[in-house]
Amino acid sequence: MNVPSMAEMMANGESPDILFWVGCAGSFDQRAQRITKAFATILNKVGVKYAILGKEEACTGDPARRAGNEFLFQMMAYQNIQVLNGYGIKKIVTTCPHCFNTLKNEYPELGGTYEVIHHTTLLQQLIDEGRIKLKEGGDFKGKRISYHDSCYLGRANDIYEAPRKVLEALDAELVEMKRCRTNGLCCGAGGAQMFKEDEPGSKRINIERTDEALQTGAKVIASACPFCNTMMTDGVKNREKEHEVQVLDVAEMIAASLA
Repeated sequence: MNVPSMAEMMANGESPDILFWVGCAGSFDQRAQRITKAFATILNKVGVKYAILGKEEACTGDPARRAGNEFLFQMMAYQNIQVLNGYGIKKIVTTCPHCFNTLKNEYPELGGTYEVIHHTTLLQQLIDEGRIKLKEGGDFKGKRISYHDSCYLGRANDIYEAPRKVLEALDAELVEMKRCRTNGLCCGAGGAQMFKEDEPGSKRINIERTDEALQTGAKVIASACPFCNTMMTDGVKNREKEHEVQVLDVAEMIAASLA
């Protein structure tokens, strides 16, 4: 894929309208790489001028801070802020709500103030402006889709409408789980839980959440977070439903439906 880096752009005397922050999951996790590619495909198609940091991008430090290692978080944050400020970055888009929350709400107190938007918000804007054109009767027309709210997108940042509006543009049947929006249930990976063993309990959180999604009869579980995607996918596999139910990121669904 032809994705320009900030260094290349600056060398050519250009600057992007938007920096695409890929994040650790989007860079290294094989499943999440597909989300990154889908989003980049959309940006290329609609002609958004963007760039990535590439090798200059480090983890935002979100898992370190959530797990209690404040020193490591601040070291990583300062390093990233120096790079971002060095390039004079003003606007950032990311496909990961964890990166989104950290860059938007936690970097300013360390000297990194940017306009940060989540990819679902940008997708909604591009659809509203008529820049994203979707094919008639796409893959998802009439399909039952249930959207899972990411904690860092929903409760932490009050973004509930954008992902749903994007999914509505696909002409699908959107069904809500019992616990949704402000009352949504975590997938089980937030707060650095992704990287540690489960604590004893009667049922794993991701199984509980997947069961709620399966009860809606949805054929697609839509998410807008690579962590949620992993947890819901594991849940679907645990219930041996992977041949009937797909777990897809909102960006993947739009990329598959581009006219």
